[in-house]
Amino acid sequence: MNIPEIAIEGLRIGPEQRPFIIAEMSGNHNGSLDRALAIVDAAAKAGAQAIKIQTYTADTMTLDLKEGPFYIDDPDSLWKGHSLYELYQKAYTPWEWHGAIFDRCRKKGVLCFSTPFDATAVDFLETFNVPLYKIASFENIDIPLIRKVASTGKPLIISTGMATLDELKETVEAARQAGCRDLILLKCASAYPAPPESINLMTIPDLQRLFQCQVGLSDHTLGIGISLASVALGASVIERHVTLDRHDGGVDSTFSLEPAELSQLVSESARVWKSKGNPSYGPTPEEKGSLRFRRSLYIAKDMKALDILTPENLRAVRPGFGLPPKYYEQLLGKRIRKDAKKGTPVQWDLVETQS
Repeated sequence: MNIPEIAIEGLRIGPEQRPFIIAEMSGNHNGSLDRALAIVDAAAKAGAQAIKIQTYTADTMTLDLKEGPFYIDDPDSLWKGHSLYELYQKAYTPWEWHGAIFDRCRKKGVLCFSTPFDATAVDFLETFNVPLYKIASFENIDIPLIRKVASTGKPLIISTGMATLDELKETVEAARQAGCRDLILLKCASAYPAPPESINLMTIPDLQRLFQCQVGLSDHTLGIGISLASVALGASVIERHVTLDRHDGGVDSTFSLEPAELSQLVSESARVWKSKGNPSYGPTPEEKGSLRFRRSLYIAKDMKALDILTPENLRAVRPGFGLPPKYYEQLLGKRIRKDAKKGTPVQWDLVETQS
């Protein structure tokens, strides 16, 4: 599969590049601009290539109601006991903070972009000339929003959580028809936190095959193991929620990475990427020096010419300077041509080929 790389402000995303790590701030700023800027600093120090925020208000997300489907009463939800409006009011990133956050990212040398949730957010973000956009899983069926974002001509990341294949086909077609040239799909399980069995990482190569685009993972599981595994299956982008300290709380803190974990993800994902390689058999250049430590056939006791090779005097041991062990049974019962001391590697010229 020849899927072209995507270039964004000097950074390249693709299978020939180490994984592109996105640190998602979400609402983990806990209502503090200072904390938001500290998250930028910590994520940049950990090695993330990009910081992502979210651009919405409670009024652009939902209706101010506290009843029926507008109220979260799921006992398993992290946000039980809040209305949707209250949740978004608590979690949103104030629009007046965006300039300061974008400026701090530029100073730290990392990309900064956002997830817009309606057309007004797109227009607002365009005033900052953001380098790319993200569509959240819950909006991946909002075709008018996708067309609006795609029409900017910026690279577009779309999370695939909850979407059926037919819905994804419609979404991708709408994005491409509206002007999206650089598309990245993120495999995503929209559960918070997401159980490992919900991830289905094998979808990553299938998405690459079906849509001929870069594919990554938006990971809401605990730990970094699943993120690392995604790289082996072709993920070129990993998005993780980040926080300064889970003990500080926050709407997404439970499944967010702390700075040390983010740093480990950055370094270990690069190691996994380096290890992928291509189908390969036989010794690598690094292994050639180890060939001498293979087992091979050696004389295990002092022998005289014409003595017979037996299990007592012929053994397969390390190192590997004798004949391969596959000849062991063939050599048993053969006579040797000359005296041989214990530790002599067995070669064909030592053995009489005729019994």
